Amino acid sequence: MSDYDFDLFVIGAGSGGVRAARIAAAHGARVGICESSRVGGTCVIRGCVPKKLLSYAAHFAEEFEDAAGFGWTVTDARFSWPDLIAAKDREIDRLNEVYLQLLSNSGVKLYSCEGRFVDSHRVQLGDATISAGKILIAAGGRPWVPDIPGIELAITSDEAFHLDALPERVVVVGGGYIACEFAGIFNGLGSHVTQVYRGPQLLRGFDADVRACVGHEMLKKGVGILFDTKVTAISRAGKALGVQLDNGDSLQVDCVMFATGRVPNSARLNLAAAGIEARANGSIAVDDYSRTSQQHIFAVGDITNRINLTPVAIHEGHRFADSEFGGHERPIDHAFVPSAVFTQPQVGTVGYSEEDARVHFGELDVYRSEFRPMKHTLSGRDERTMMKLIVERASQKVVGIHIVGVDAPEIVQGFAVAVKSGLSKEEFDATIGIHPTAAEELVTMRVPVQ
Repeated sequence: MSDYDFDLFVIGAGSGGVRAARIAAAHGARVGICESSRVGGTCVIRGCVPKKLLSYAAHFAEEFEDAAGFGWTVTDARFSWPDLIAAKDREIDRLNEVYLQLLSNSGVKLYSCEGRFVDSHRVQLGDATISAGKILIAAGGRPWVPDIPGIELAITSDEAFHLDALPERVVVVGGGYIACEFAGIFNGLGSHVTQVYRGPQLLRGFDADVRACVGHEMLKKGVGILFDTKVTAISRAGKALGVQLDNGDSLQVDCVMFATGRVPNSARLNLAAAGIEARANGSIAVDDYSRTSQQHIFAVGDITNRINLTPVAIHEGHRFADSEFGGHERPIDHAFVPSAVFTQPQVGTVGYSEEDARVHFGELDVYRSEFRPMKHTLSGRDERTMMKLIVERASQKVVGIHIVGVDAPEIVQGFAVAVKSGLSKEEFDATIGIHPTAAEELVTMRVPVQ
């Protein structure tokens, strides 16, 4: 029997921490975990799950309009923000209970409080202190906002899920995926949306064709986008908010939401007491096995700032537990991780952008197709789908797929297996498509555009 209270203690009960705790317990470890908020973490409680539920809701306005092209008459369609939020809350409550039950069924002891290091083997939990042979940091991240006058009047994505009413006029600050998703959500539900971004094009880091297509489609749907612009101050203007811009203009709105990035949740962990030094941005450096500079302390998920996606955190947590408690050496594999942006229209992507692929591989064959989705031949909606294949010319391996359009994430999830497996363009071409579908375009593109 170990001299420690636990074989493993996990700080943070989000998706990565819960997966690591459960798998370690299944391998026979004595496991404890702490969480100062609700079990489930950012994704389940205030991130991707409630966001996608709101994204579903935002699509219905267009669905009602499109129905007319198929012979339907939809009358008296009304939207209730309070009803949507209440339904969302019920689902989040259900998922929170599922996570609590998963921990309980696994024999993991939950502490509903914040955890702070006392030293490299001890963690303070309120008035108590526990010890563990190994410690996993899975504390996640939080929204970052700039220090400008009136910033306390703004909200972030955390608060957006709990607004009492749908704001009539919204400024969304930022150009990343969270900003673009919420701009689409508010716009689809009926708000007048202005998106303010300091850069020249949305979705920095994505393929250039994806960035251009998403921006163009968002503009067509009525989102106002101010590029190369910053918010410098926010003030009260009666019942409204005044938003001052760095170009001298100002806006009057009912809600200002900042989606200007996220930072690791490391400030309150007292890492120095454990002999761990955080980077300048608050993240924790780890090796391929998620090990920190202390051999018995590990970190997974957003706090490591590797690839900040929920499935990646789960993957990291599972591999950590197998490596440390299951007798299997399982280093982290971050190659060809698919991702999605639930904008309107949606984005699905896996592998290299064209720009990164040229740096990494050199000469490429690039296949691209843009078309009107079959559904909109009858609906009449002016919306385009864009699909793109990036192929390394020398090996003819497909090293990137990028889609903007309806169900893009669902399509890319399946094709990600092919890209991860290193399939060639010839093998794509040899695959017979399903007709009529949008996805068949990925196996029927024959002539490179460059």
